Amino acid sequence: MMEDDAKRQLKATNIMANKTQLPCDGDGICMLCKAKPSDLETITCKTCVTPWHVDCLSSPLETLASTLQWDCPDCSSPPEDVPLPPLGNNPLPTTPSSDLVAAIRAIEADVSLTDREKAKKRQELLSGKLQSDKDDPDANKEKKKKGDDVLDLLDERLNCSFCMQLPERPVTTPCGHNFCLKCFQKWIGQGKNTCAKCRCVIPSKMASQPRINSTLVVAIRMAKLSKSLVSGGPQKVYHFVHNQNRPDKAYTTDRAQRNGKANAASGKIFVTIPSDHFGPIPAENDPERNQGVLVGECWEDRLECRQWGAHFPHVAGIAGQSNNGAQSVVLSGGYQDDEDHGEWFLYTGSGGRDLSGNKRTSKDQSFDQKFEKSNQALQVSCLKGYPVRVVRSHKEKRSSYAPEKGLRYDGIYRIEKCWRKVGIQGFKVCRYLFVRCDNEPAPWTSDEHGDRPRPLPKISELKKATDITERKGGSSWDFDFLSGER
Repeated sequence: MMEDDAKRQLKATNIMANKTQLPCDGDGICMLCKAKPSDLETITCKTCVTPWHVDCLSSPLETLASTLQWDCPDCSSPPEDVPLPPLGNNPLPTTPSSDLVAAIRAIEADVSLTDREKAKKRQELLSGKLQSDKDDPDANKEKKKKGDDVLDLLDERLNCSFCMQLPERPVTTPCGHNFCLKCFQKWIGQGKNTCAKCRCVIPSKMASQPRINSTLVVAIRMAKLSKSLVSGGPQKVYHFVHNQNRPDKAYTTDRAQRNGKANAASGKIFVTIPSDHFGPIPAENDPERNQGVLVGECWEDRLECRQWGAHFPHVAGIAGQSNNGAQSVVLSGGYQDDEDHGEWFLYTGSGGRDLSGNKRTSKDQSFDQKFEKSNQALQVSCLKGYPVRVVRSHKEKRSSYAPEKGLRYDGIYRIEKCWRKVGIQGFKVCRYLFVRCDNEPAPWTSDEHGDRPRPLPKISELKKATDITERKGGSSWDFDFLSGER
């Protein structure tokens, strides 16, 4: 014990003789004695927030209260016979320590800064960031310019590992790496079953049925929105549905909860539209929230979707009347012939199955479909160009655009063509070409704008199709483009 005290006194004597004082480094190791002191043996400067080793200080602390307002040797006041460094626009002394003290005091004297801003500037000063910005203003401007870019608003780790850009329709692997949907499908199409970034195995289900990461889509879209606001672009209001704004779940009666009993009529309808309403559901028909049904809005099941009027039938995939037209459809993977490409899809009509007796869930076709009933309703919407609300269900396992769970409203589509052809199971089916035409961006794209005019896709099966019908009527839904109707 006496030997330790003697060593400590000898070390203090050497330090005072040399008059050298250094703080602890970033790892907490004293830069003077090269030891790592404990928390009880360190003290932090109140000005620069730098830790110091108490045993290595040339002037030991006198009282316990002095530790709370302690300034390190670099920030402490100079002797009385030495004038304080000038503040303001006068040049600072050339001594580095004096420069640091003067700069810190200038920050503390700036009444326009908050305590948090002062602390941030002190940290930047000690790290040399402020000085480097002053030395190279051009580099600083370039850095600020780069900071306005959306690539800088999001971490570059979010970029697609193939094209090194923010992913378009992003797909996220279980290992956490992101890819554009097309890049991912091309990689898988080459027979690769591992992540291109870390070589982790990609599950076979994801490889065959990739799903778009809707959370990342929203993040990229909001980053682009922030960039447009910074650059002075037009401000656009985005609506989000918060949990506290959602209504209570629809009730179910005891009878409806029994096996085999449907709960089609259970629950309140929250919107004021009639069952034959065409087009989107505006705010004036939403007395509960006064915002309407928004693109990207999700529901737990078909019953909740019905409550908000996006699609009224709780089982049928087509809502419509043979004479008036169809108001909405649900994509749930009911037919093998369906193809989903996001902005457009090929939809198969209803019927052609024997659902008698206990065959109500049969997916095998036993006769041809015809343009009648709900199929005729879709044909009428095609001829007259009526807008059709489209809802995607998580049950559509083959589509990359389907939600992970529940149902999602994906906006307004228009039926450009319909026809009949021999389906995969050997019977004729009614086919419909849906093309998206909504002013709001789709849930799977990070674009800030809605749909733009695009050429119709080439459908190879039309060569062998019969009973072809093409849209003749103009769109009955106005678009807010300068060019008007598409």
